[in-house]
Amino acid sequence: MGPSTRQPERWTVADLELMPADGTVYELINGALFTSQPPAWEHQHACSLIFMELQRWSRTQTHGEARMAPDLVFSKFDNVLPDVIWISAKRMALLWDGAGHLCGAPELVVEVLSPDPENEQRDREAKRRLYATQGVQEYWIADWHTQQVTIYRLDHARLRQAALLHATDTVTSPLLPGFACPVRHLFQRG
Repeated sequence: MGPSTRQPERWTVADLELMPADGTVYELINGALFTSQPPAWEHQHACSLIFMELQRWSRTQTHGEARMAPDLVFSKFDNVLPDVIWISAKRMALLWDGAGHLCGAPELVVEVLSPDPENEQRDREAKRRLYATQGVQEYWIADWHTQQVTIYRLDHARLRQAALLHATDTVTSPLLPGFACPVRHLFQRG
């Protein structure tokens, strides 16, 4: 009889370390394993533009920084890879584990939607709930197909929709005083 192929009832961060390095993206939410393929070109382009705008603002303020695809380890059952985050210097000093992981919530998390309905549902529902329970103060979901950004803000332990912005609108945030970026800049080509 060969080795057991029985899957764990609840996956852990230790299980992720055993996954093959085949390009698949592995995430855990409440012990449930989610997989996805590496992001498409347009997805990565939007991530880069969002990161650049947040980092450009951060360098003028010196209060924190933006990061792309950081490993967020909230618990042994919760490990996700958001597309972009912004974290204050104060919070990073408290949450950085020295092994290259954030072990707590940044102030801002941004997810860029992938065209797969399962990935979209995960971003809009499962990740939004996880980020709320962990204390993320603001969550942006960017849709490069429609050139829209949905902004959620933490309110009574839930991330509630605060705005739906279109290409002609401007993204601002109470977390980022003075930050203002036209939505179209987050998706523009060339």
